[in-house]
Amino acid sequence: MTGRLAGATLLMSGGSRGIGLAIAVAAAREGANIALVAKTVVPDPRIPGTIGAAAAAIEEAGGRALPIAGDVRNQATVEDAVQQCVAAFGGIDIVVNNASAINLGRFGDVAPMRFDLMLDVNVRGTFALTSAALPYLHESPRAQVMTLSPPLNLNRYWLGAHAPYTMSKYAMSLLTLGLAEQERGRIAAYCLWPQTLIATAAVRNVVGGDAGVQRSRTPQIMADAAVVLFTSDAAMTTGTCHIDAEVLRTTGRTDLSSYATSGSEENLQLDLFLDAW
Repeated sequence: MTGRLAGATLLMSGGSRGIGLAIAVAAAREGANIALVAKTVVPDPRIPGTIGAAAAAIEEAGGRALPIAGDVRNQATVEDAVQQCVAAFGGIDIVVNNASAINLGRFGDVAPMRFDLMLDVNVRGTFALTSAALPYLHESPRAQVMTLSPPLNLNRYWLGAHAPYTMSKYAMSLLTLGLAEQERGRIAAYCLWPQTLIATAAVRNVVGGDAGVQRSRTPQIMADAAVVLFTSDAAMTTGTCHIDAEVLRTTGRTDLSSYATSGSEENLQLDLFLDAW
């Protein structure tokens, strides 16, 4: 296999669709092996994509795929996924914490069960998958953990807007930045977040509807930024919350209009947790 990630093994939570799938396919094009831990086995008319279809797209892109049906909230599933990944590919080089649950309700609007879901998927899922993979990351010369979570913006607006979700996403970032400091010099750990809304099922169904999709960029911008980070000097990436557009601009990319769903950057909407361009 050839490519900038030739021979590397990436273990991702989620990845049946959207940003996760785009990152997995982009890494596969660069020669990576991809193991996906995701729940969607049977197609859902509300949200396209299954783990089987994702595996097929990864292999079509030139990578080797290992689809693992399971829920990241289940500890036994997480531990088994790590062992399956190691048995299939010989190790783990990159962990991508992609699985996430979203509910933008405020106090009084979010049922405790929904709050528990966000904590279990977003926070515990990130902690569990990273922890289970840690012994194998220690054996890799290119060990990395990427978490799809935002910069720690303590503007009170974001707490007032949707404190439960905000807390769960910030906790993902805190765990990742904590790992970066704990493992400095051994594992690069960092976050990646989109500058604008991204045209995914979550944006269509929860955040902005069809109008939000028209003010979005495609998931490919996150995928391209992820590959830049995967192949960058770890000392320059670790311990940082990166923004996709800024990552691409470090490579000389100044025109990002090709990523806009409308073909124009004029009406793009900033993503959550970002105050200004």
